[in-house]
Amino acid sequence: MGQRTAKRGLREAMVRIGGSLAIPAVLESLGADPAEVLAEAGFDLALFDDPDNLISFADRTRLANHCVARTGCRHFGLLVGQQLGLESLGLVGLLVKYSPDVGTALRSLVRYMHLHVHGATTSLEMSDRNATLGYAIYEPQVEATDQIGAGAVAMLFNILRTLCGPDWKPVEIQFAHRKPENAAPFHRYFRAPLTFDAEQNAVVLAADWLKRSLAGADAGVHRLLQRQIDALEARHRDDFPEQVRSVLHTALVTGHARADQVATLFSVHSRTLNRRLNAFGTGFRELVDEGRFGIARQMLEDSTMEVSQIAALLDYADASAFTRAFRRWSGTTPAEWRAARNRAPRGSRGASARRKTLM
Repeated sequence: MGQRTAKRGLREAMVRIGGSLAIPAVLESLGADPAEVLAEAGFDLALFDDPDNLISFADRTRLANHCVARTGCRHFGLLVGQQLGLESLGLVGLLVKYSPDVGTALRSLVRYMHLHVHGATTSLEMSDRNATLGYAIYEPQVEATDQIGAGAVAMLFNILRTLCGPDWKPVEIQFAHRKPENAAPFHRYFRAPLTFDAEQNAVVLAADWLKRSLAGADAGVHRLLQRQIDALEARHRDDFPEQVRSVLHTALVTGHARADQVATLFSVHSRTLNRRLNAFGTGFRELVDEGRFGIARQMLEDSTMEVSQIAALLDYADASAFTRAFRRWSGTTPAEWRAARNRAPRGSRGASARRKTLM
């Protein structure tokens, strides 16, 4: 594997294969031999026999890129996501399923998603009369973020349809990548207003749905699952920098990324937050820079946002300040980086990006 960003440490972000179990079936439906395609990318078909098997987030995105190239299907990630739902999330999915109401279910999904995947996070934001269930990739320098994002939105859509029932309709579906040349598969599946070049991948729903009671709610089963989840989480307490990364993406794009604001999410003082991060060989400012660099790269590659818009999104005073920071991170300007990425063959993009490091 290529280099990660500086301060990243030795631990690689991992994800349960449960979120990718549909890949062999989708390959077969497109006329490809799953075993052959997987072997070409360095994977064994047996990996998909157990949803609890682990794969690195970077390898998962690399596999998605290979499947797109091999099948020629530009909406491959969407097809995989269409097959996913609560059952793909293991214990977390069960906890969500047996929650008393939709709001509690979604808060549990957001709270414990890190037990299913490292490298991406979910969020639940309220604005006016709507709620936004978002999905953001924070693992730096990975491939096929458009494919992973589209698949995740489809999965969130399926989860909401399961929780809310067949009468539920989303207010809007958002994608943090440019509009594909053929958006028809997206329109057919979601049958809702679609927004591309959005700040995040998300499903927007009317906030009233959060109050809806779940027909399958079971307080006893929920308590049992909660105890199992708590025990599982206790074994992940040494992942503190990863937990901070998981909240920083949403914090950055919503303007709530000051140290004291993030520290509040972990019920600690900002000095304690930095002290705990320092114990892992990193610091809050380093993680903020890493997060901004990751969001900037993703927006430059996957969206058509102007540099000034990305600068404003990341809370820079102006485009010049953002350009100076980006040059410090990458050695080039945002415009030059975007132009180089647009010229690069799609399959080679992730490999070249992995050679970058934060200065």
